[in-house]
Amino acid sequence: MQVNIMKNWQIEKRGSVSKLMQFVVPLLSLLLGLIFAGIFFMLTGKNPVTVYTLLFQGAFGSTYGLSETVVKAIPLILAALAVSLAFRMQLWNIGAEGQFYMGAFGATWIALSFPQWPAYLLLPAMFVTGFLFGGIWGLIPAIPRAYFKVNETISTLLMNYIAILWVDYLVFGPWKDPHGYNFPNTAPFSPNAILPAFGRTRIHWGLIIGLVIAVIFYIILKYTKWGYEIRVCGESPKAAAYAGMNFVRNILLVMFISGGIAGIAGMTEVSAITQRLQQGVSPGYGFTAIIVAWLARLNPWAIIAVSFLLGGLLVGGFSIQTSGFPAATVSMLQGAILFFVLGGEILGQYRLTRKGKE
Repeated sequence: MQVNIMKNWQIEKRGSVSKLMQFVVPLLSLLLGLIFAGIFFMLTGKNPVTVYTLLFQGAFGSTYGLSETVVKAIPLILAALAVSLAFRMQLWNIGAEGQFYMGAFGATWIALSFPQWPAYLLLPAMFVTGFLFGGIWGLIPAIPRAYFKVNETISTLLMNYIAILWVDYLVFGPWKDPHGYNFPNTAPFSPNAILPAFGRTRIHWGLIIGLVIAVIFYIILKYTKWGYEIRVCGESPKAAAYAGMNFVRNILLVMFISGGIAGIAGMTEVSAITQRLQQGVSPGYGFTAIIVAWLARLNPWAIIAVSFLLGGLLVGGFSIQTSGFPAATVSMLQGAILFFVLGGEILGQYRLTRKGKE
């Protein structure tokens, strides 16, 4: 593919991208994002070295910081695995945030409806409901995408806000805890609805769930016929149709599973961390997961590592807030990283050439 941008210059797709370039480009993009954000810190009178030092010490400089980094990484792992499955098929699921909220909503519904159930029944029921509610939320934009070729990028993005406002309505309205001192929360879950944690930390069984799903994704995508179909449908829909692959069915199935995994992230968060549904239950895990997936190049193992780093960025962000930096600092830093990661991805896939030059 070639795109003319000036009289004598054009952008054309590279024939192939070396493994070295696939490894170096994300790292370079991350570094440039940090430098870019550092310039902004300097313009606001902040020392970027001080900011990054506080970030690192807050996230990785103590046992507590490390454990909190893992806690933040858990929903990122699950949400990033969710969007990466859709991205593999060139389905731009930007709705992981809304699917996270719907999974949290479904799990809360079960927890509040059947608090007397024993944990061995209640927790699996919350898990399944969280998956189903997130999956259905992912399936809704998949239907017009599959049958009418409606672009899913905008529809999944808009559905995020519907889900967030729906949860706000519940916690400010019918589900608001009458004993919650007017805070927008539901009543706390019964002990049977709490996902167990490890030792004295807040690291919970959501980590094991995320690691198991990563293993399952790796096996499916690398060694199964369906994983092969996902790759072919994403890279060449015409070739997939010619080979007899059911493109519509795969869109619906992939988006349902993608939404379901994001829903599980919501279930684990309300069950293990907040232990109730509350306003702003996610600080943007679904959006940050997109950065994680791209930095990891959709690799399940790399997603775990990158989630840990981005989790550290969130935890470190709280540390720098206590030192007088505004809360928007971390959001700006994440935005800068995403901007350069996407830019690096474009430069990795395309190159600028002079017209008529071999």
